[in-house]
Amino acid sequence: MTTNDYTHVGLRDVTLRDGLQLTGKVLDVEVRVRLARRLLAAGVPELEIGSMARPDLVPPMAGTLDIVAQLTPDELDRCWVWVATPRHVARAAAAGVRNFQYCLSVSDAHNRANIGRTAEDSIAAMPEAISLTGEVGGRIQLCLATAFTCPFDGPVDPDRVRGIVADPRTAGADDVVLADTLGQAHPAQVRELFATVPAGDRRLVFHGHDTWGMGVANSLAAADGGARLVDGALGGLGGCPFAPGASGNTASEDLLFATRPDYLTPAVLADLVRAGEDLLADVAEDSRSRTAQGARSKAEAFGWVIREQ
Repeated sequence: MTTNDYTHVGLRDVTLRDGLQLTGKVLDVEVRVRLARRLLAAGVPELEIGSMARPDLVPPMAGTLDIVAQLTPDELDRCWVWVATPRHVARAAAAGVRNFQYCLSVSDAHNRANIGRTAEDSIAAMPEAISLTGEVGGRIQLCLATAFTCPFDGPVDPDRVRGIVADPRTAGADDVVLADTLGQAHPAQVRELFATVPAGDRRLVFHGHDTWGMGVANSLAAADGGARLVDGALGGLGGCPFAPGASGNTASEDLLFATRPDYLTPAVLADLVRAGEDLLADVAEDSRSRTAQGARSKAEAFGWVIREQ
């Protein structure tokens, strides 16, 4: 691959999970289902649609399994649900989920804050989660939060990340997701970790936040290092409720404008910008997407600017 061709890099839109989890409003299930279908119809290849986290701890995730119940098997084949324990996997699988994002933090301090256990405890439980996934013919990801920095302990040793990926207990994962949870990484750092993590034939995924303005740059650097999928949320919405200092995800609109997948046309981008605007208005949040701002500019000679009829 050449470093200026990113059309092969897929987007997973995480608006309905990471994007919503810090908002103060719980959106109706029907609203979330409509947004999921709008994203899928636009051509976005994969979505994160919710979480098995306790609703009393992360209220906007209430109703995740109700969303699952309304989606078709073909739609669910392109959707992921956040899980952190084998029990989560079992409950989600019984509801029809087949794609599980098994998350743990590289740093113990964040894993205790986020999941209530040590990272070692989460790793030790993963073989059971993998087995349960296999029983329903599903897919499971090893998702490593705080793969670069921790809000409590600071910089994370890359060898710790590589060690978890190489651990035999995580070997059954289909994908490896490395998350810049705080958005504090820089492109050279991201490229180096992706290029050296021992993923084998597992797909590499980058989950980035845009706290320091490096979201798109880091996503492209991850692709240079071997990532095939990058995460984003409409309008740059999102953040971790258990990671002080984290801000929104990298904006899906910005990632699409940078990578230019085959399905992206000015009309598709315009529809996604509108979808983001509708959602952000509903949850009373401002857009952080520079592409969405540009699409609403007065530079009408540029083909990507939205021209309302």
